[in-house]
Amino acid sequence: MTKLNQLKKHLRSGQVYRRSDLEPWSTSVDRHLAELVREGRLEKLSGGLYYCPKVTPFGVEPPEDQTLVEAFLNDDRFLLTSPNAYNSLGVGATQLYNQTVVYNHKRHGRYQFGHREFDFRKKPHFPKKLSTEFLLVDLVNNVKHLAEDKEALLENALDRAASVDQRRLSKAVKQYGGVASKKLFAPVLGRDTVAHDV
Repeated sequence: MTKLNQLKKHLRSGQVYRRSDLEPWSTSVDRHLAELVREGRLEKLSGGLYYCPKVTPFGVEPPEDQTLVEAFLNDDRFLLTSPNAYNSLGVGATQLYNQTVVYNHKRHGRYQFGHREFDFRKKPHFPKKLSTEFLLVDLVNNVKHLAEDKEALLENALDRAASVDQRRLSKAVKQYGGVASKKLFAPVLGRDTVAHDV
């Protein structure tokens, strides 16, 4: 069996690979990767990142965001979100954004993978999964980037804060809130709860 065929044996459809992931199975990884891309067995997403296409009756599926980001970061500690998530809060956010945000510990900046762009934001702290309380805090942190009426959003976010779990909101404000978030939510949570962090 040739080294190229040996490499092909280790490819799994739907998976994203770093160049370094495939080096153990090849004696000339760059040449083999170029051949696999020409054959359509791999799709190059960016420098050093490759996708083994998953073919369905409807065509080739793009890589799952979770799989792609984990391969790119070489780390599973990240949170995928989007400004569209704010629409679930009932605070007047209704715009649709073609943007995927990745909170993580390693990278900062916008990266293009194939035809998609991801906004990586390096943060010391973020939750493992989205919650209403985190999204309220995140909305206030990012309100200046949103297309809606910002004053109305902040007023509605403050109203919404009164109806969520106060302990979880207080924790989210302390761990993830910027100065503006801590000031906005202080009247709901009690100034002593957050003021010392401002």
